[in-house]
Amino acid sequence: MPQAIWNGTVIAESDATRVVEGNHYFPPDSLKQEYFRPSDHHSVCGWKGTASYYDVEVEGRVNANAAWYYPTPKPDAAEIGNYVAFWNGVDVR
Repeated sequence: MPQAIWNGTVIAESDATRVVEGNHYFPPDSLKQEYFRPSDHHSVCGWKGTASYYDVEVEGRVNANAAWYYPTPKPDAAEIGNYVAFWNGVDVR
């Protein structure tokens, strides 16, 4: 089962991830919510739309903008709407 791990802690796990462009997108209900804080950061992908971000915080350490999701994806990316992907040191295995 795919897991997202940061600072030695599993922050999300699911056997229902969706892989897009090599990234595992985790269903929203698979996140351990206590580790996620909304971020004001956004980015734009030409075919997926505007991404929103979360900071990940584990044991007092913050990994800024380490998780992203598309709350209102473009039609071609509808399957990953609100699913969350990771980068910036978060280990997905």
